[in-house]
Amino acid sequence: MSKIESYFHTDWAALTSQDWVGLLLTVAVFIAMAITFFYALRPKNAKTLEEQRMLPLRDDE
Repeated sequence: MSKIESYFHTDWAALTSQDWVGLLLTVAVFIAMAITFFYALRPKNAKTLEEQRMLPLRDDE
């Protein structure tokens, strides 16, 4: 193995259950954020999101 390959080598068999949970959680959060950013930054959704912009500040009375 070259230096760079040995630096990025992962011993998958040595991962503990906590390592797997952390890996899966990280991947899930990344995917959720990518979907959220895609939805929020899509020009097609701009009007809908703009209408809901002040929703947290509105009084429900």
